[in-house]
Amino acid sequence: MPFRPVSRASLVAVSLTALAVLGLGACDSGDSGGDTGSAASAGPSVIAPGGPGEANRTLSAQDAEEQRADDDSPNSADVDYARMMIQHHAQALVMTELVPERAESEKVTRLAERIAASQEPEIGAMRGWLTEHGEEETETGGAHDHAAMPGMATDAQLKQLRAARGKAFDQLFLTLMITHHQGAITMATDVKAQGNNVRIEEMADDVVAQQTSEISRMRDML
Repeated sequence: MPFRPVSRASLVAVSLTALAVLGLGACDSGDSGGDTGSAASAGPSVIAPGGPGEANRTLSAQDAEEQRADDDSPNSADVDYARMMIQHHAQALVMTELVPERAESEKVTRLAERIAASQEPEIGAMRGWLTEHGEEETETGGAHDHAAMPGMATDAQLKQLRAARGKAFDQLFLTLMITHHQGAITMATDVKAQGNNVRIEEMADDVVAQQTSEISRMRDML
């Protein structure tokens, strides 16, 4: 079945419906003579990441949804995602470049080609997004720490991959790439919860759909 990302409008509608239900529950369980305005405003607070260089803010759940519906200006979570995912994808391309001279399995070779074919354009799209919003590809002071990104292979693991050949290479490549994809899905899921920009959310949806499918395929190949 093809992946259909849930629209932002649908998410807002669902969230507001849930808030309405919670408000009704509060009215039913409280004093009939109480302050209905206070009951309607009750609910969990949401930490909204500020824009680049700005502090986070605490909003009510309803305020957060209304703001998200009206304004999709990038916040710090969106910018960090684009910067980190460029580096994350770049390492995946380093790994796929090793495949033609080392892999034994034709399935692994075709998989690596598909990964490269999808992630190269995604890097270009994220670089374009950063430029469009006046952001540099790296933060002032240098690139993100690779170790802080989920799923990234270590230097030692990459060295081991470069030294492997045949079936040993195929197995190590699949193992490392599954972990790498899982890390990308974690990052995409996080920005969908914390970010504010529609385009970043769409790109994160694409990452989740594509890489979830590839993880399933790679597990079948182990």
